[in-house]
Amino acid sequence: MAGTSAHEPSQEAAPTLDAVVVGTGFAGLYMLHRLRTAGLSVRAFEAGDGVGGTWHWNRYPGARCDSESYYYCYSFSSELEQEWEWTCRYPEQPEILRYLNHVADRFDLRPDIQLDTTVTSAHYDEAAGRWLVRTDDGAAVSCTYFITAVGCLSAAQVPDIPGLDGFAGRWHHTGRWPQDGVDLAGKRVGVVGTGSTGIQAIPVIAESAAHLTVFQRTPNFSVPARNAPMSPQRQREIKENYPEIRRRTRETFGGFPYGVSDRSALEVSEQERQEEFEAGWRDGGHRLLFSGFRDLILDKDANDLAADFVRSKIREIVRDPATAEKLLPFDHPIGAKRPPIDTDYYETYNRDNVSLVDVRSSPIEEITPRGIRTADGEYELDVIVFATGFDAMTGALDKIDIRGRDGLRLRDKWAAGPATYLGVATSSFPNMFLITGPGSPSVLSNMPVSIEQHVEWIADCIGYLRSHDLGAIEATTQAEQEWGEHVNRVAGYTLFPLADSWYLGANIPGKPRVFTPYAGGAGKYRKRCDEVAAQGYPGFTLTGA
Repeated sequence: MAGTSAHEPSQEAAPTLDAVVVGTGFAGLYMLHRLRTAGLSVRAFEAGDGVGGTWHWNRYPGARCDSESYYYCYSFSSELEQEWEWTCRYPEQPEILRYLNHVADRFDLRPDIQLDTTVTSAHYDEAAGRWLVRTDDGAAVSCTYFITAVGCLSAAQVPDIPGLDGFAGRWHHTGRWPQDGVDLAGKRVGVVGTGSTGIQAIPVIAESAAHLTVFQRTPNFSVPARNAPMSPQRQREIKENYPEIRRRTRETFGGFPYGVSDRSALEVSEQERQEEFEAGWRDGGHRLLFSGFRDLILDKDANDLAADFVRSKIREIVRDPATAEKLLPFDHPIGAKRPPIDTDYYETYNRDNVSLVDVRSSPIEEITPRGIRTADGEYELDVIVFATGFDAMTGALDKIDIRGRDGLRLRDKWAAGPATYLGVATSSFPNMFLITGPGSPSVLSNMPVSIEQHVEWIADCIGYLRSHDLGAIEATTQAEQEWGEHVNRVAGYTLFPLADSWYLGANIPGKPRVFTPYAGGAGKYRKRCDEVAAQGYPGFTLTGA
């Protein structure tokens, strides 16, 4: 049992609540709404000065969603669906942030949100059966249910490069972009990283920078977004068909309103396969990878065909053959990393003011006062942009001192990799719930769909506990172990583990290589969770009040 020292607030002294929610992005806002609607007293803590989660912090040039607007949104309110109008196929960060602020206002959530407040610790008091949650302002609250809505991609990762502190210019991480923006006009800019964020930012930065130098360690596959305005007719069609759209998103593998073809890429003719790939490239978005053929992420031979197709497109688009060759990915299957979609990414390398540096062959050695030095020489820069991603899935939780039974630290329990049951709970941490935690579909799906599924499951679970006069629910060690084995086994049926991606924590030095999301599909996962609830929560220990 975690104790308290003389200078720390005690359970008795702290204000009491039914629940604490950490974070106010898509997950935190909906969790707050559901619990309040159920009559619970709730407070949501937010480190930022506004709601929105990832869409509050990620304001970098070109920040845009890679799921289409009409299903990258809440489904819990038909009125909200009908009144909100998206402007385009793939909304930019400001539009999504406006949407989330609209939700906070429409459902009057702000009175129970505390901004500019970082949760520093959460300790479970076994004798009291409550969590003591402390914040960076020295305050504490006591609650029965501790719910993390911290996001899978929120702990920004700045690479440990010697000399950064001595850089004479300005540097920024895309995940902590200044709210008032950064003036890049006429500047010599260096972008480090070519993952999803870099691929979005690079074309926009190139338009204003005097010169842009891209430092690429790993070439990435990307497909065009084909973004376009949302016509009034399209708006009407979507709103008229929302019930069916939502049904499909809840049943499909990735939480998208379209299924996967039953065709194999290996069983059709070369002409038919090429026509399908061309159609996917022409339509844009995720169709090429996740709709045309059933086996692109399961069979390496099928995947190679799609990879070769995209590599041929890169060679067609990029005029300089040497640059094109640098941009060709060969070290991972297409789709085994989160697949970016772009607007003129490869075309950007045809600009006179853009150059590409391959830091795999010429590694970055240090940051100097004047720029970045690689093995081939120094590149003088005014601004450095780190598009280097996040300590995904667990990083944000590791920043909080979370302790369960007998003072067990969550970061110590997860030192060899995260262990959960259903990705929503972890043993030795009673009444603690993880929204889209490790071991759930989360980042392998359309996030709002998986978020809503978790929030609703957690809210129903808490309702079950209260109606049955139960004080606590805790995952069993056996259920957690079996679920972890299942998650690993399912991942092994796919090509995901063949890439050194942040899915495995490969972007963080020293982090255990564990495939963290659940690759069995959001639709099947939902059914499994529903079965667990319907059967009275097997795999959990439920105790009396």
